[in-house]
Amino acid sequence: MSVPNFTYSRHAQEEMVRRGLPQALVDAVLSSPQQVVPEQNGRVAYQSQVDFGGGTIFLLRAIVVDTVDPAVVVTVYRTSKISKYWRPTS
Repeated sequence: MSVPNFTYSRHAQEEMVRRGLPQALVDAVLSSPQQVVPEQNGRVAYQSQVDFGGGTIFLLRAIVVDTVDPAVVVTVYRTSKISKYWRPTS
């Protein structure tokens, strides 16, 4: 859609609406993620810690199939379980 080299699956689009995640925010994470970490089935997670208001930090994760061009965002979600997904930098 609006991020070069990424397209959104129907599921990802539906989940952004259902979960109240603005596409501009997801686009920003895809354009400049704080981390890109491997996931199951050859997918990768583009993720960044984001303040959604009220001072609470959530991890916004976009799960992407990046072995195709354009890469496909298959789902998007936010979680408070940052330590579960965050990879320490070396």
